[in-house]
Amino acid sequence: MAELTKSAKAHARLSHPVIDSDGHWIEYLPALAEYIKQEIGAQGAERYWAAVASYFGDPKLSTAQRQEKRLPAAGWWPIPTKNTLDRATVMLPKLLHDRMGDLGLDFAVLYPTAPTLTIGPYLEDEEIRRGGCRALNRYAADIFRGYEDRLTAVGVIPNHTPTEAIEELEFAKSLGIKAVVFAGLVSRPAPGGEGGRYWDTLALDSDYDYDPVWAKCEELKIVPTFHTSTLNFGYRTQRSNFVYNHIGHFAAGCEAMCKAMFLGGVTLRFPKLKFAFMEGGAAWACNLYNDLVRHWKIRNPRALENFNPANLDREYLVSLVLQHGNQLMKDLVNNQGWDRKGETAGVAPELEHLDDFWRCRIEKGEDLRNLFVDNLYFGCESEDPLNAMAFNTNANAFGARLNILLGSDIGHFDVLEMTEVIEEAWELVERGVLSEEQLMEFTFSNPARFWTHLDRDFFKGTAVEKQVKGLLSGN
Repeated sequence: MAELTKSAKAHARLSHPVIDSDGHWIEYLPALAEYIKQEIGAQGAERYWAAVASYFGDPKLSTAQRQEKRLPAAGWWPIPTKNTLDRATVMLPKLLHDRMGDLGLDFAVLYPTAPTLTIGPYLEDEEIRRGGCRALNRYAADIFRGYEDRLTAVGVIPNHTPTEAIEELEFAKSLGIKAVVFAGLVSRPAPGGEGGRYWDTLALDSDYDYDPVWAKCEELKIVPTFHTSTLNFGYRTQRSNFVYNHIGHFAAGCEAMCKAMFLGGVTLRFPKLKFAFMEGGAAWACNLYNDLVRHWKIRNPRALENFNPANLDREYLVSLVLQHGNQLMKDLVNNQGWDRKGETAGVAPELEHLDDFWRCRIEKGEDLRNLFVDNLYFGCESEDPLNAMAFNTNANAFGARLNILLGSDIGHFDVLEMTEVIEEAWELVERGVLSEEQLMEFTFSNPARFWTHLDRDFFKGTAVEKQVKGLLSGN
């Protein structure tokens, strides 16, 4: 009898199943290419691969050539090679299905890998963008068919317009897909036609109304997630150092989308809908939540009156200057009177609402907590000790516990050994970083509630159906 892996041993100590909310499968590109040809023809496929290749430029370019062309260091060597078994596992659903016990996993929600996750859905050309996503979704539906008891692959939804997103959601649903990842931070040409661009966060100050997209998710009972990269954005474009570009890029993308969803009032208008932001960890989410609370306390309509220039008692202020100011200040006030150029009255924005939280309709701080905590979930890797921040009710405003989801990231370079992911999560308990009850929330309770929030039958027929049903019924 083969010896149990480290993760299998760790799993044996648990009283609950483990649901992986963000593993990765790797596309066999020649097979994907065939699906793309079926969607948009051979010439369309050539355009697709050319557009993907141009995103970061030729990987063979030297640092000097990248410097000359102002191209960032691309993500080289991103997937397993030395451990050939692990490489094959994330390419072959049957093998992954067979090895789930060794990985310490009972069920996994799987995302694709670049280019179909972080490049394809963002391509400018609509035909190849949508055709590439449809091809990927058909490929995923076909290759994972028969393994639904332990595995499900998300659909990739391009999001340049709400109409596009809705049509692709309906197509994904027709394939049997029950969870999706949306393109976020859509790059658009800036008005004026001078070559500038801006980033559309979809939920705040967008040229489009994306509420019909979120309504369609509810209608179709398809769970929405984001897995937003900010590689090649702004300062993440260093030519010689991929690690510099990579650190924090998913967290930055998650924060941008989550902040827009919240301040854009999406969680208020869609109280039944929950969103997940993958692979950024818990730290950024805790920071964002607490920063929102702090900003609301000092920028809500009542608090803003403390900074309204109309409330300044200028006569009293002048008297204090004359009493306590230096001679230059006294002379200037006596000769010129009080100078208002430094006041903000002349530069206050001409906004319909000075309350930046108006879309959220917050009356008290607890309203903010509820709109944030109840509807937003955050994917975290198994070994990250900062996962504990999500459970720190002493530090998080209003005693909040944020909802974090285990995201193994199997299939990518973050994971050196796939059979050690759950063992690393258990180590957080052994080190006192998480309690066993918190580990259960992280790896089972939170994922079970998130993935079933639109469709109570999400796990029907799976290896975790009984345990999820017991959790949801309160048993």
